[in-house]
Amino acid sequence: MNELISARRSPRAFDGAATISDADLRVLLEAARWAPSHGNTQPARFVVGHRGSATFDAIFETLTRGNKTWAFRASVLLIGCVVTTDDRGDIPNVEFGLGLAMENIALQAVDLGLIAHMMGGFDKAAAHSVFGLPGNARALVAMALGRAGALSDLPEDLQAREQRERTRLPLSETVFTGTWGQSQLG
Repeated sequence: MNELISARRSPRAFDGAATISDADLRVLLEAARWAPSHGNTQPARFVVGHRGSATFDAIFETLTRGNKTWAFRASVLLIGCVVTTDDRGDIPNVEFGLGLAMENIALQAVDLGLIAHMMGGFDKAAAHSVFGLPGNARALVAMALGRAGALSDLPEDLQAREQRERTRLPLSETVFTGTWGQSQLG
């Protein structure tokens, strides 16, 4: 397996003094742009703000209380959105397209020595309103980007979560053949 995949994590300890250059941010967003999508419909759209900008602050305000305890130290916050229609009509599988784009950002972040943390914990309706999303757009996920910071900057409960062993279900529980639950893989 490629090391970018095995090295990818979702840490919360960001360096509050670090920045992401516009050039690196462009590389991250180019990685998203080249993600596969259903019929090359490219439904992924992003609202992006550097720490210290009004956009960052507005994204931050949509986050849930738990995410606010650490995300303020990120260098960049973004909201991943989808457009649900184009000139041909409804776009199928928009979540698939955005998911792949977000994963490309996360993997590109690893390659650049950055960290990324995706968040479902934010007010989607507020994001829609604050950023003036059109009727055919939906905000689906937020992401914090930056450089790794000190674990000690996190609340104690999050410090413990950050230090837990990273685990995944075995393939025998997720990959089936013939019928559901029947696995050839160990």
